[in-house]
Amino acid sequence: MPKRLERCLANCSVIDPLVEEHSLRVQRTARYHLVGDPATATELWVVVHGYGQLARYFLNHFSSLVPGRCILAPEALSRFYLDSAHDRVGATWMTREDRQHEIEDHVGYLDDLVDHLLKRMTNGVPVHTLGFSQGVATITRWATRGRTPLARMILWSGSLPPDLDLDVLSERVGNAMDLVLGDQDPYARIEDLHIIAQRLTAAGIPNRMHVFNGGHKLEALTLKRLFERSE
Repeated sequence: MPKRLERCLANCSVIDPLVEEHSLRVQRTARYHLVGDPATATELWVVVHGYGQLARYFLNHFSSLVPGRCILAPEALSRFYLDSAHDRVGATWMTREDRQHEIEDHVGYLDDLVDHLLKRMTNGVPVHTLGFSQGVATITRWATRGRTPLARMILWSGSLPPDLDLDVLSERVGNAMDLVLGDQDPYARIEDLHIIAQRLTAAGIPNRMHVFNGGHKLEALTLKRLFERSE
């Protein structure tokens, strides 16, 4: 690293003791993508992408699962460049910086977005959710901190936040959770999936484990089977 950049980073990491931190809630525009007709759908699925992804590309995995469903892909509120050439853009749900406000913001965003869409749908349509990678932490926090009743939850290739309130989660889970992981995932082992299952079981949360042959991705056959499950 050039010394000039090192000096700049060092200076930027120093906080003046006279500086006060404040927060202000502001209005901003959130982007989401949708497939399926809300007016005729009998299910609403909220599918939440992982770190560095964008909603419109993530939603491509669900295009064959639309009949009878409305599938909604919200995009995380913070975008960034994925490469030095600034050609590729991704989004993240949160970082460790000012994390509590970021969590509150994305929980409120998901609640408001579902409320907005349910106004176009038949009363009583169940809301299901799938989180992939970073999206797993996002939807489990949403389940415990938000106001939206969630009938089904699929946790795919991700981990539970260490500070997750499992007692609240057990009260809000409508059906057994589905836990999914590829046997060649570079970010998690099958043993990690068992640990998650044990944590949920100890909290009284029924769950099912699914392991497919592959890496850190959505696998089409497993995805189709889970979406077609009746409960």
